[in-house]
Amino acid sequence: MTPDRGPPRRITPLATPAFADGEPDFPLAEAEVVRLVKAALDEDEASNDLTTLATVLPSRRARAVLVARESGVICGMPLALATFCRCDEKVEIRVDVEDAQHVEPGTTLFFLNGKARGVLAAERTALNFLQRLSGIATLTSRYVEAVRGTGVRILDTRKTTPGWRRLEKYAVRCGGGINHRETLADAVLIKDNHLAAVDGDIATAVRRSRELSPPLTVVEVECDRLDQVRASLDAGADAVLLDNMDLAMLREAVAIVAGRLVTEASGGVRLDTVRVIAETGVNRISVGALTHSAPAMNLALDFQ
Repeated sequence: MTPDRGPPRRITPLATPAFADGEPDFPLAEAEVVRLVKAALDEDEASNDLTTLATVLPSRRARAVLVARESGVICGMPLALATFCRCDEKVEIRVDVEDAQHVEPGTTLFFLNGKARGVLAAERTALNFLQRLSGIATLTSRYVEAVRGTGVRILDTRKTTPGWRRLEKYAVRCGGGINHRETLADAVLIKDNHLAAVDGDIATAVRRSRELSPPLTVVEVECDRLDQVRASLDAGADAVLLDNMDLAMLREAVAIVAGRLVTEASGGVRLDTVRVIAETGVNRISVGALTHSAPAMNLALDFQ
């Protein structure tokens, strides 16, 4: 989580709508944001909002605030702001909170002043972006807080929404976690099905991975037995993923490795168990739930 970013910024019709100075490595270029927002609004048929067209006059203006209904870590502001700006190119926005900031219930994220039809057309799409990504950032921050003081790092997985991986992994970073592989080309992770294809021969799998991968590529082996940990160590792997091991096995695996490679616990990790897993001595813990099971953060747009 980032420290306070200073005074609010303002977005006017002449300003770049989506990005603040120092935005924490937002993963999409502005052109990608435009395409994603357009696709989301088209999916919702925002230009054909029957209810708004029937009840709201074109000349009607609206003032609204986006408010947090619960505590959490905000993520997705560039997308939400771009959504409102696309539905009303003359909307004025005062931004009070940026991505990666922690908020408490009642915190105002931003204030809008624009055409009522545009605000209403954009509302659900903007909230979908913010609530989904803020939910991931918030859940990640809770896991990070749960292991504070142990030295263990919380990692995500590739269990992400298709097409949203860069955004969801960005949300993990906003919550204080770190990213595992973003793509299959980023590192080698030899899992059980890969081992089945080489008749369980870890040495062969590691050797072939070294031969066929670019220099300095990390090679990690998934292990669910202690003999596999020993074989991975002997084969020269860089890391072992200790899959669904109980606490006693995790401690023994850490003792076998003795700091000679990176140990990563994974499988069935929950918020109420992550601390005791961290205390076994592993270096890091990967949690699929960060992206596949994060609840949406409770945010609301209130007209004034």
